Amino acid sequence: MAKKPTTKKLPSKQPPSRVAEIAEERRTPDQRALVEAINSGPRGRTQIQGPFAVYLHAPAYGQLAQQLGGFVRLKTQVPPRLSELAILLTAKFWRAQYEWYAHAKVAAGVGLKPELISAIHAGRKPKRMAKDEAAIYDFVKELYATRRVSDKTYKRVQAILGDAATVELVGILGYYVLVAMSLNVFRMPVPEGETLPFPA
Repeated sequence: MAKKPTTKKLPSKQPPSRVAEIAEERRTPDQRALVEAINSGPRGRTQIQGPFAVYLHAPAYGQLAQQLGGFVRLKTQVPPRLSELAILLTAKFWRAQYEWYAHAKVAAGVGLKPELISAIHAGRKPKRMAKDEAAIYDFVKELYATRRVSDKTYKRVQAILGDAATVELVGILGYYVLVAMSLNVFRMPVPEGETLPFPA
């Protein structure tokens, strides 16, 4: 009996980016200043890809965007596990390839369970969530579906986070929508050899 051929999962074909990669030696002083600001901020040294590669094409805007990003990513009062949950829900809603690629790994590293991450990726409500995760999940889903949140949904999150962190949660969502739109409009690729999280 003939053996079935084994198939290797190959990366999905990515459409070409709409903005050119700017090589280090070709960067203007403003672009170099932006890279230095990113690398000296709370993220530490990082690769200039994804949204940062977009920001290089408008460095004055990029300076402001990356400062906000550094704050909402690493300095808010929202616990990282809940922040990453909000970011993954945003990436799924927008089907933002690079955003999901980057943050699924981060989310797992800060304590989101693999089955929860898989359910969100598949578009299903996770079967098991902690109380705080369920509150954030319902808040984000309702906000994206209706452009509002009900008093009941708001009070659940506010009771967990308090006023300041609830404001920051909305800021996290707003920033990562900005990132998702930038990634989608300019077709920013995931690294070569990686599988696209969503069908192209």
